[in-house]
Amino acid sequence: MELLPTIWFIAIAVLWTGYLFLEGFDLGVGMLMKLFARNNTERRVLLNTVGPVWDGNEVWLLTAAGATFAAFPMWYASLFSALYLPLLVVLAALIFRAVAFEYRGKINTRQWRNRWDWAIALGSFFAAFGVGAALALTTTGLPLNANGDREGGPLAWFSGYALLGGLGVVGFSLIHALAFLALKTDGEIRVRARRWFVRLLPALLVPLVGWAVSVQLLTGTLWTWLVLMGAVIAAAAAWSAERKGAEGKAFVLLGIALVGSTGAIFGAAFPVVLPSTLDPAFNLTISNASSSDYTLGLMSIVAAVGLPLVIAYQSWTYWVFRRRVSAAHIPEAHSFLPAIAAKALLKKD
Repeated sequence: MELLPTIWFIAIAVLWTGYLFLEGFDLGVGMLMKLFARNNTERRVLLNTVGPVWDGNEVWLLTAAGATFAAFPMWYASLFSALYLPLLVVLAALIFRAVAFEYRGKINTRQWRNRWDWAIALGSFFAAFGVGAALALTTTGLPLNANGDREGGPLAWFSGYALLGGLGVVGFSLIHALAFLALKTDGEIRVRARRWFVRLLPALLVPLVGWAVSVQLLTGTLWTWLVLMGAVIAAAAAWSAERKGAEGKAFVLLGIALVGSTGAIFGAAFPVVLPSTLDPAFNLTISNASSSDYTLGLMSIVAAVGLPLVIAYQSWTYWVFRRRVSAAHIPEAHSFLPAIAAKALLKKD
């Protein structure tokens, strides 16, 4: 088995895992803007927990997609062209979500805030669902022909596996966000986040476990089954830790559960990077989908320099903004519009 393609397959799996871990909780916080927060102050608390880090977390998405493009161009071309429509929805969702983070607090009216709250919640949901569906399909298969092109119409990609993967990432993001809020907030929000975490963890993680088990049934080996069992045990330990009030431990254990789950999924799929549901002979593998050894070698040098820098500055950011946030830290809301324009909007509201 080729060394450099194998290394870059592992690297891409690590990048997607990092994205799901870091972006997972802030996508979940976005969805909880409408599901969890009870008033504007609580929504502002939620926004302040992820405000300093959410855009940095998206670097992992760009890096994972870029690494796939450079290291495995055939994988990138087949996957992104086959999933053109759902990935376009993901892109639009991320754009609306980013704009909403910036615009929500510019005008102090209920109607204005409500619109951007929905943009954050729905943008987070569709982004999480779309990424989950794409990752599920890259491990379970698409109707690809011998040229790596999708057969069928624009919805040929949709399947039970896509639904399972989408719900798996949505469910994990929600439970990961609750663990993050229990760790990052104080007061009533902290107590409620812990309570919701304990109540909802089994149900919210069912789709993710279902996706992982489906891949194991298709191509799993003994070691990937064992890793998946370890992930389930870690999730159970996270639930137990949260019940006892060990919020930091619960957050770390949930992260270990994610690493175990994605490790089992990508490990079972290896060396296939994108299976064909039409004929196994059309599968894209690390051998027939990778770039040249020269390209992969050059990428390895760049990654050896760049990746530690990314990890270092993101670690520094989390350290600087490590304090808990509570309603007592939220100042009085105000508007950035001129007084006359703000009053006009308030009357309409």
